[in-house]
Amino acid sequence: MAEALPYSAMPVPIAPSVPQASPQVIPFGRALRIVGDVHGDARAFAAALETDRFVIQLGDLTDYGPDSATTLEMALRMRETGRGLFLLGNHDLKLVRAITGRQVRIDPPLAATLAALPQALRERAAPMLEQAPAWLLQGNRFFVHGGFHTAMLEEAPPPVPEGRVTGVLARALYGEHTGRIQPDGYPERSLRWVDRIPHGLTVYCGHDRRSTDGRPYIRTNAAGGVAVFVDTGAGKGGHLSWIDLPPASSGI
Repeated sequence: MAEALPYSAMPVPIAPSVPQASPQVIPFGRALRIVGDVHGDARAFAAALETDRFVIQLGDLTDYGPDSATTLEMALRMRETGRGLFLLGNHDLKLVRAITGRQVRIDPPLAATLAALPQALRERAAPMLEQAPAWLLQGNRFFVHGGFHTAMLEEAPPPVPEGRVTGVLARALYGEHTGRIQPDGYPERSLRWVDRIPHGLTVYCGHDRRSTDGRPYIRTNAAGGVAVFVDTGAGKGGHLSWIDLPPASSGI
């Protein structure tokens, strides 16, 4: 059973007219900046936003770091001004469920985030989090938070579900698991999904901190598909990373 929402803030009503999370597009002809999981590291995120490039943030804006409220405010302003977009990550899903009164387990990182969010920021954030796409494709570049599935090349991202996340959306938010639980209580993650990236496609993802040298981790499969893991531990004792890309040859 979900814990009751602490704090005096009222849940933000779920707007029935919120559109599905697919209308956001990457502008054609724009150079890009791909930003990994921020997790409340507002100072580093501010540095990442100091660019004329169109920013794609790969999800997980809040929790763990020192200033989730400012991080969320900057992300919303980035969206509102057309300077970039953010994908839906698993922590973003938990946040929107919490602030709209849906069932969710409120762990200590989420509780700290909720305690820092004023009601006005919750009301601004709720529809934008609802609209955040779970994945985007631009030419031979694919952007997702957790992990890739070939069905994503044919399907639009679904809206935020009321209940349990399953299927392709679960892969997008959580990656792929082995079915085993680690000593820390979290599912053991697998990189088998990398082997199914088609030749010529590069997947940029967050969620899974695979780097051993402080730089984004790159893995190429036998077919020539590539996965780039941009999460380097921001808000969790590491730092925020980003990758700058030239304009793509075609838009979406």
